[in-house]
Amino acid sequence: MSTAPNAEVSEIDSSARGPLSLLFASALFWLLVSGVLALVNYAQTISPAFLAECPFLSYGRVHAMQETALIYGWVANAGFAVALWLLARLGGTPLRSLNWVVVGGLFWNLGVFLGVGGAGIGEAAAINFLHLPRTVGLLLLVASAAIATPGILAWSGRSRESAFAAQWYAAAALFLFPWLFSAAQVTLLWAPGRGVLQAIGAGWYQQGAWTLWIAPLTLAAAYYLVPKITGKVIPTYNFAALSFWTLLIAGGWTGGRHVIDGPVPAWVGTLAVVASMLLTFHYLIVGLNLRGAFTLGSTALLFVAAGVGSYLIGGAADALTAFRSVAEVTQLTWVTKAQSELALSGAFTLTTFGAIYFIVPRLTNAPWPSISLIRAHLAGALIGTIVLVAALTVAGFVQSHDLAHASTSFADIAAHTKSWLEVAAAGQIVLVFSNALLAVHFLRAVCPKRREAEPAQFRAAPTMEVSVS
Repeated sequence: MSTAPNAEVSEIDSSARGPLSLLFASALFWLLVSGVLALVNYAQTISPAFLAECPFLSYGRVHAMQETALIYGWVANAGFAVALWLLARLGGTPLRSLNWVVVGGLFWNLGVFLGVGGAGIGEAAAINFLHLPRTVGLLLLVASAAIATPGILAWSGRSRESAFAAQWYAAAALFLFPWLFSAAQVTLLWAPGRGVLQAIGAGWYQQGAWTLWIAPLTLAAAYYLVPKITGKVIPTYNFAALSFWTLLIAGGWTGGRHVIDGPVPAWVGTLAVVASMLLTFHYLIVGLNLRGAFTLGSTALLFVAAGVGSYLIGGAADALTAFRSVAEVTQLTWVTKAQSELALSGAFTLTTFGAIYFIVPRLTNAPWPSISLIRAHLAGALIGTIVLVAALTVAGFVQSHDLAHASTSFADIAAHTKSWLEVAAAGQIVLVFSNALLAVHFLRAVCPKRREAEPAQFRAAPTMEVSVS
């Protein structure tokens, strides 16, 4: 377990305790907020009369609020924290300019709060993964630059010229997010293109946010934790660089899969299909590199294994649904939502949970207070994610079957999918309760009143973690 008595600690960890704990605490807060909002959304889908008289909590606004809290609250805060810690650990020197992380973190979360509130009053943009009022974008962009500054310094000032795969992915996420986010702000919000350009741009950003930002954050944690916990070198590591560049080069071109057979030029969808096929090479190499995650190990490794498994399954699903014959069945159904949940609640979230369970004891110089809470959270996270994704997938195919018959009314379609959406809501309830366990456990772990662990419980970290990282 990550709470083992021989956990490594160093000045790199102790110096970053406050700023990284702030990011982790903010991330867990927004994760709970997004979970509750998701429950409200499922309740409104099952029973449209629920909160129908409250404009602030109407279905569309709640969806925008939930997605904003999840992506820019949970994913961004947790991803930044893990990336900074990894770059410092593998760079061999403590993080510098940590005040930028604190200031940037406070303003970032202020921007997320304004974004969620703006969505509630109807100021959100109707773009997946970008439900933000355009006035908030500049604040988030500047705040992200402040948070990333210590990470960039750690990357440029690393004690070795060569770098590990975890560093590639972490640095790529920090570099690519400002470019991706600023380009989307300009082309979709401030000076939006006309006609079909808006649909193409929206699809590009939605897919780019995953392949060029969230997926690299996920893989940065996985490429560090799997060899570190198992104590074994990554197999076929020489191919990791090809996998990395395949993701970065081909990933951004897969956005057209969201508008296949839509009112866009045919070549947009064709290019997306080709790019999706190229990405299968990336997923194949990731599976070969990280197959050590599926060996029996610590609880943190079990989270990572579930995250890597979700990542690979999601990659296969993305490639399959990019084909026109399949897209005709799955597009504009709950299957799309299931794929999104598999990526965000499955791949990223489960892997990041493993990273949190590994990193926090090193930040606090103390083991987690309760092994039982960790196991309960693991069970809840796995059950909730599987139930949620499976129920949404079945609901999507039921919906697709009904949509293919013109005689079936929308009321009938809603009735046919209702039971499966109730199952999905049950899975979301399990996720909310299990994530609340982690939030409570985290507060207990970082509480300053807790008695510090005896120095004998820990050993110093090696100067460079070359052997298995």
